[in-house]
Amino acid sequence: MQAADKENRYMRQSRLFSRTLREAPNGADCKGYEYLLRAGYIDQLAAGIFSLLPLGFRSIQKISTIVREEMNALGAQEILMPVVNPGDIWKETGRFYSIDREMSRFKDRNDRDMVLAMTHEECATDLGRNVIDSYKRLPLLVYQLQTKWRDDPRPRAGLIRVREFTMKDSYSFDKDQEGLEKVYKAHYDAYFRIYKRCGLPVIAVGSDSGMMGGKVAHEYMYLSPIGEDTIITCPDCGYTANRQVARFQKDYYAEEPKAREMVATPETKTIEDLCKLLNIPARKTAKALFMVGTFINDQTGEEEDKLVVGIVRGDMDIEENKLQNAAKANSLRPAHDEEITAAGMVPGYGSPIGCKAGTIVIVDDSVAKSNNLVAGANKEGYHFLNTNFGTDYTGTVADIASAADGYRCPTCGKPLSASKGVEVGNIFQLGTRYSESMGCYYQDENGQRKPVIMGSYGIGIGRLLACLCEEYNDENGLKLPIAVAPFQVHFISLIKDTDVAEKIYHDLEAAGIEVLYDDRKESAGVKFADADLIGIPIRITLGNRSFKEGKCEVKLRSNEEEVLSFDLDNLADEIKALIAKM
Repeated sequence: MQAADKENRYMRQSRLFSRTLREAPNGADCKGYEYLLRAGYIDQLAAGIFSLLPLGFRSIQKISTIVREEMNALGAQEILMPVVNPGDIWKETGRFYSIDREMSRFKDRNDRDMVLAMTHEECATDLGRNVIDSYKRLPLLVYQLQTKWRDDPRPRAGLIRVREFTMKDSYSFDKDQEGLEKVYKAHYDAYFRIYKRCGLPVIAVGSDSGMMGGKVAHEYMYLSPIGEDTIITCPDCGYTANRQVARFQKDYYAEEPKAREMVATPETKTIEDLCKLLNIPARKTAKALFMVGTFINDQTGEEEDKLVVGIVRGDMDIEENKLQNAAKANSLRPAHDEEITAAGMVPGYGSPIGCKAGTIVIVDDSVAKSNNLVAGANKEGYHFLNTNFGTDYTGTVADIASAADGYRCPTCGKPLSASKGVEVGNIFQLGTRYSESMGCYYQDENGQRKPVIMGSYGIGIGRLLACLCEEYNDENGLKLPIAVAPFQVHFISLIKDTDVAEKIYHDLEAAGIEVLYDDRKESAGVKFADADLIGIPIRITLGNRSFKEGKCEVKLRSNEEEVLSFDLDNLADEIKALIAKM
């Protein structure tokens, strides 16, 4: 009885361990984040670090339950891996050195390298090599819901971009590519079921595998103006990709090469100024992007910096992610003027013509397949006319151009569209990237030793809640779907007879309905404003007039214009039927 009383007090708003705020706190840079703070779902401890308060924790638990049910349906087994990992397993894959300061490293008391895991491929592979010895043990699939730490330099938008977060990450172990593709497809479909059950509209896009490795990857995107990713889609044929990897059809302008010629171009450090001065279209120019890449020295295993020069035609832009992949750099940053000068080039008038040895030059195919382009002469106030790749300079040819709205679809040639999105999940075909480097092998039917084929699959649980709050709100607060709302019913009593309200509250709870009971001695206006802000799907209001008639008022947060009237005598049954319908 004592435990039940405690549970009831927990459901009472007067005892709720949070408070609502009338004004948006400083730093609330999107509506979903603002309402999570104002409604008392979360509280910020530091930049990118949040506490989940009772309302937020209940919603997270509901999302986690949906995720668990779908993972269990795939035959996955739940485990829990440590947040703190020994640095040695990350050194085996090379990621201890290749990942920048977003991964936090430290020494334990015995001076051993340790890391706070930002993902768990290394740990999962270590488990795999301890468990898997024969093809008879395969396939295997495990998952966890665990804390991750990523020291993001620019956390923003509340739970959307944080430093500490909860992720569902699963790891598959197969004996061949066919097995990997099967479990990959199973995750691909399961993720859509998860998002549908939560109520979040998403699309799947082809993506870059990034630091994860592997050749095939997809991201699940919630399209929203607050997103930092740009999604390229074709409305005609359905081609969809993250701009980081999106392709498009290019025009090439091949002609008979001409002799290179230097021309004075004072005060023309931009393509726009150059085209205006020479009266030429942007497609007749080649522009350079100077970056410094971080690489791992093959001999020493230590990091070293190298200048990376990307060359693209002037009517396009460089996609830095493509440039990084083409250069095989672990990371990129803009080069400083003195670093450009030291490599024999001039900022504002630079090109790879005459650059010093050791400079990595990546040339977009739009430049390699066009002729007689204007490029920097590496002399202040001068450009070269008629430069040609292969004659005047060399480098690695790759697609490094950034797709954009209106460019032609690589599949059907129709105009592409660009929109912003938030990544809420990702799936990767890792292949043997981790098993080979960490010695996770199995013995096949013929007694041969082969590397296990792996996949990795993630969903950000807190980010999913944040996106739901971004999708479901109005000018008054949240409007969460019933599957993920912290409670199903918000019960507000405005009558003086507390015994009657208590009985209704207990009857609803006894029927298995999740109820937040506003038992506070506040005005009706305050109670209604808080109810709108918290956004529980069904609101039951017990007022004096309706009570005298033996009824109560019921409203749906998603449609407050419609007012329902339910009999008090069979209220619980009618509410249960309403919940089932929702």
